[in-house]
Amino acid sequence: MPSPLSPAYYDRWNADEQARIDADIEKYRKADATVALGAPAGAEVAVEQVSHAFRFGAHIFQFDQLGSHERNERHKALWNGTFADGALFNSATIAFYWRPFEPVEGAMRFDPAPEDSEEWWNDGRDPRKERFGRRPPSEPCVRFCEAKGVWKHGHPLVWSNTQWQYPDWLMAKLPKGILAEMLTDDRSAVSILEQPMETVLKRLPPEFPAQVEGALRRRLEAIAARYATRMDSWDVCNESAWDWEHGRLVPGAPLSLSYHHAWMPGDYCRWAFREAMRLFPEKAVLSINDFRLDAVYADQTREMLAKGDKIDLQGMQMHLFDPNQCEEIAAGSELRSPAQVRGQIAAAHARPGLPIHLSEITIPAPGGDGRGEEIQAVIARNLYRLWFSLPDMEAITWWNTVDDCGAPKEPSVSGLFHRDMTPKASYFALDRLINDEWRTRLTTKADASGAVRFRGFRGSYRLSWRDASGAARTATTEV
Repeated sequence: MPSPLSPAYYDRWNADEQARIDADIEKYRKADATVALGAPAGAEVAVEQVSHAFRFGAHIFQFDQLGSHERNERHKALWNGTFADGALFNSATIAFYWRPFEPVEGAMRFDPAPEDSEEWWNDGRDPRKERFGRRPPSEPCVRFCEAKGVWKHGHPLVWSNTQWQYPDWLMAKLPKGILAEMLTDDRSAVSILEQPMETVLKRLPPEFPAQVEGALRRRLEAIAARYATRMDSWDVCNESAWDWEHGRLVPGAPLSLSYHHAWMPGDYCRWAFREAMRLFPEKAVLSINDFRLDAVYADQTREMLAKGDKIDLQGMQMHLFDPNQCEEIAAGSELRSPAQVRGQIAAAHARPGLPIHLSEITIPAPGGDGRGEEIQAVIARNLYRLWFSLPDMEAITWWNTVDDCGAPKEPSVSGLFHRDMTPKASYFALDRLINDEWRTRLTTKADASGAVRFRGFRGSYRLSWRDASGAARTATTEV
């Protein structure tokens, strides 16, 4: 059966390109190991990789919300810190969006309420229509990941977005006139974003700047009090490059009005990192995250690093929110071609050696039929191989794992599974990569000193052999 992807697509992903990817995977994702076992010379040693150092992730926003216990269990089986049947992911992005996390001032949704239970969601409710759909309380997700040995990534601590992040109760502290200008799309009037900031600030209640900063600080302090030592990494500030580019991150200002019409501390991105550095331990991985894959994002990150901000990870988003984009890719478009992907990541990367987290990716199946699912699977396989081959890449996170579970305007066919949790071709494509092609399993022999040498994908390993008496022995090592 002919491929639904055109010859022009395969011209972009040609044999030379695939060979380059293979060589870079060998160079950047593998390492040589020498392990002194004290095994008898010539003893046969089984070498088995049990976990990846690279983080393959997905968000876990549908936790217990898929409509049946069976579906929820299949969904949870996707995560495991070690190799397990059916598992793809050793990392989970956990939701900490401010508006649903603190729907009432001072009442944060760490622990589940009755409306967060699996039984409540199994009663025919559509997560897309419920106020806490895709936004489960944090504690059940964190405990689940702790039990499975899964990396826990919190998203986001600070974001200047009024649709998904900024709480209504904080917005309600503004005068009605200011609110009307912020929330009304009146093209005949001068946008509040275009008015002189000093003029707008004079119209705000004098106590409002302290209320904004105080509310945001209390949020971060409460999250840190519970999770400072339990979470592994955080998106400290999300999608601020546009505000940085347009002078809306204002050091020393009491407030600034973001592109998303949210009132924030003046230089809110640096403010967020200073607070995170104060509240979280040194081992916590702090990330900046953005959809801007250009020099603006790189320049902003470099400036913050030069000023002493602890940026351990640079998050980059690569969404395809229109299924027609995958049709264009299949027809041979330059979109998401190897050259374009390499160019965008290089342009946005602040400096060599700074780890990259491909923090949000969306790849839809155009048409939602078998043909579209095959297109999705081929595109996903090639992109994962390319991303995995890049030297500073440390993690890749698929955004919506289940169809019909995205946010409004996100494609309904971008999951690895149908809504009933039956797998699509893209799941099998990633499963073959992560659990087969990129997993090292081999048998070798101990040398005269009782050591073994091998080359494998970076991660944790179990080595098994028999000693001189014939007793089974095992050891573990990191590569």
